[in-house]
Parts: sequence; structure tokens; C-alpha cells
Amino acid sequence: MLWFNPRHPSFFYYNTSTANLKSNYQVNTNGLIGQTTALQSVVSWNKTITKCRQNSQIIKAQKLFDKMPLKDIVSYNTILPGLNQAKNPEKVCQLFLEMERVGLKPNEYTLSMIFSAALNTELKLLVSQIHARTICLALNASVFVGSALMKAYADAGDGVGLGKVFNEIFNKDVSSWNALVSGYMELGRMHEAQKTFDTMPDKDVVSWTTLVNGYIRNKRINKARSIFNKITEKNVISWTVKINRYVQSERFVDALKMFVLMMRSDTMPNKFTYSSVLDACAGCCCLLVGQQVHSSIMKFGIPKDVVLSTSLVNMYAKCGDIDAAFSVFESVQRKNLASWNSMIGGYCRHGLGKRALEEFERMIKMGVKPDEVTFVNVLSACGHGGLVEEGEKHFDSTETKYGINAEVKHYACMVDLCGRAGQLDKAEKLIKEMPFEGDVVIWGALLGGCGHHSNTKLGELAAEAISRLKKDHPALFSTLTKIHGEKGARSTVVTLRKILNEKRFRKQEACSWVESPFHEM
Repeated sequence: MLWFNPRHPSFFYYNTSTANLKSNYQVNTNGLIGQTTALQSVVSWNKTITKCRQNSQIIKAQKLFDKMPLKDIVSYNTILPGLNQAKNPEKVCQLFLEMERVGLKPNEYTLSMIFSAALNTELKLLVSQIHARTICLALNASVFVGSALMKAYADAGDGVGLGKVFNEIFNKDVSSWNALVSGYMELGRMHEAQKTFDTMPDKDVVSWTTLVNGYIRNKRINKARSIFNKITEKNVISWTVKINRYVQSERFVDALKMFVLMMRSDTMPNKFTYSSVLDACAGCCCLLVGQQVHSSIMKFGIPKDVVLSTSLVNMYAKCGDIDAAFSVFESVQRKNLASWNSMIGGYCRHGLGKRALEEFERMIKMGVKPDEVTFVNVLSACGHGGLVEEGEKHFDSTETKYGINAEVKHYACMVDLCGRAGQLDKAEKLIKEMPFEGDVVIWGALLGGCGHHSNTKLGELAAEAISRLKKDHPALFSTLTKIHGEKGARSTVVTLRKILNEKRFRKQEACSWVESPFHEM
């Protein structure tokens, strides 16, 4: 294994064993030439891995990394972002331990990657241990490391650790203060966040935006709007963040109103602004506004990258113009997974299951690896087409072929598929064999199938399960009314209708339990 002496960065030597280590001062001319050749070789490997990573060829980059005869700190720092991008935090930590064992000391960039990998995973339990290692390396006072560590502590729900990290930073700049405000907001400690913001020696646009973001995240929308109005010099970033937060909070109309105010302020939107606005149009099905935004993009010559194009595809698909969605999709030269998912999902929502499956096959042939969202769309497409065998084939391939663990939503699609096809026994068996408890969507899909095929016994079983999880949902009573009505059980129908009237439930719109907003409640 390879590392360098910080006093002589041009001299490299091998870590074969501690007893065999040679001092750089004892290297002869031949040894120096050999080390220079090794250095050139390592640099060449690193460049190749970087190129693979930049082209999203993460698996190829990892294979090259594993084959490297010699590695330096740059080698590890080159592969770690790729593993983060591939959502492989376990491998990130494994390499971190490996480089420590061979004598390579992590630098600020390495540690930031480790903390980033721990976010939203079980590895956040290790944050305090990695923090201790950071102190041993005397890197805890770094602004760069401190900001990443504060974010990790906030994600782990540790407010005490968050404050300690901030106090350890020697020369606190505005980014450190912003990280503290953001951390407190993520923990829901709005009073401390506001107090920190008020005591900041310097504030920039990011500081104000962080505070606004925090209030929106904690559903204090009016307070966020009040703070936003106090920003004297709003730029495109502050406007875009505000619009995006409205979209994330599903306040789509407010997001569009904010966009109008931005345009009136003579602030020029960028591609990220337009992407958020298109998502807002998709959220509230405003096709006319979406078309106007599309025209604005073309008018101002905003470069349409894959992110912006995907937002256009998603907007047109959700607003009902599937032909326009396909036209935009085909114009994207380098399609990514998100754009494929938007197109496949669009076909599925329009009941074009066959077209959705055709696009899926084309995606696979293009070498794009599917994810969890892809298979939800594919299984839903099979459900619309009544393709039970094909649905089972795709369901089995999620884990066997693509290494994706089936989640509740995938099982719900399969139960819905079997229910629509009248194979209710198979749907019931699938629920019993699930590795987790069925939720409202799972049992709702079974109840929907029972409603289609008038299966009273299973229908009542599903209704009882739904009632335990979420009482008094109108779809429960209306479906049971349909089942018993077709069976001729008039007294039961009268009772159920009486309950519906007493609770003043409105008639439910026709939709699948899997596709309805019921599962979000």
C-alpha cells in the first residue's frame, strides 16, 4: 500500500510491513526513479477513476479502484464521492477504516464525505465516534469539517453535539453560523435558531434563506414569509429556495404566486427556479401555466439540462398532455434515471400500461439501472394491463436481478394487480408472506379487488384490518356497500349507507387504492 511522507510529498514508499519501511533519506537513484514511476501510475489510475465517476460509471470506477496496485489519499477521496452518489454508505465507511489501517490519514475532504454518507442512514449512530477521531486528527477546528459534522449531528437528532462542534471551531465564519441555524431548525428548535441568527456578527443572503427554510420546514409558513419580506437584497437563490420550499410543502399555488412576485422584481430566474415552478405546476395540474413557463424558458434561452427537461416531462405528464411529455423526453440527449421514471410513470398514470412497459424495456437496453420508483411504475403498468405473470416476473427481478429490496409500495402494487385480475387468494397469500405488517394501502388494495369481484369474506377481512389502522375512511364503507349490494344483503347495505350519511361522507372518485392519496394520510 502507498502513502506519502508530508515532509517529502514527492517520495512514496510501500507499507509491506513496519520492519521493512525505508526512510526517504536512504532512497538511491534507482529507488527514486521507481517511486516517480509509481507516482505517475497512481495519478493515471486516479484520473481514470475520476473520469468514470463523472460519467456516472460508479461500478466501473469501483472495480478500477479495487484493482489499483498502489493507492494514495487522493485515490480514496476520488472514489468516496462516487460511492456516496451510488448510495452505498457501508462501502464508504469500509474504505475509511481501510485507509486508516494502512496508515493513510484522512484529510478534511475525506471526513466531509464520511459525514455525508452517514446522513439519513443507521450509520448516523457512529457520528460521535467519527467526531472523536476528528479531534485526534486535530481537524475538528476546521470550518469545513465542522459544518459537515454539525449537519451530521442535526441528522442524528443530537442538539448537544451540534453545539459542541460549533464551539470547537476556531475561526467561525458566516457558513459556520449558518450551519448552526440550519441544524437547530432541523431539530425543531426554532427559538434557539432565531436567537443564533439574531446574534450572528455577519449575515449574507444564505443566512436569511437558511432561516426562511427552517420556518417552512417546521410548517411556520407565515413566519417564513414575514422573514423573507425583510430580506433587502433578494437574489435568484433566495427566491428559488423559497419557491422550492413551498413546493416541498405542497403549497403549489403559493409557489406560483411567489414566482410571479419574483418576475415583477426583475430578478432573472435560472434553470433551478424554472424546475421548481414546473414541479408546482405539476402538483396543482396547471397545464396552461406550465405551457407559459415552458415558453418563458425558450424565450430567455435558458439551457435545458436533464434536470429541467425532466421537470418539463413530469409537468406535461401530470397535467394530461402525454404527447408533449414524450416530445420533450425524446429531445433529451442524455437521459438519466429520473427522466425515464417520469416518462414511464406518465404513461402509467394515463392508463397506457403497454407503452410504459415498452419504455422500461428501452431504458434497460440503454444500460440505465432501475430503482424503487421505476418498479412501482412498472408494476402499476402491469396492473392496468392485467398482466399478472409479467408483473410477477418484474417483482421477482427487483431483488434477484437488480438487488432492490421490495418495499410496502411494491407489495401493494402486486396485491392490486392480483386483485384486479380476480386472483384474490394469491393476493391474500402475498400479504401473509410479506416480511412486514400490511398497512392501509396493502389492505385497501385487497379490499378494492374484493369490490371488483364481490368477495364478501375477504372484503370483510380487509375492511377489519383497515378499520384497525385507520377508522372511518369513506372508501371502506362505500366498497363494502357495493360488495354486499351485489350479494343481495340488503339489511347490511342499509346499515352501511346509514353510517355514510351520518358521517356525511362524500362519494369517492373512482381510483385505485394504490394510486389514490389515501396512502399519504
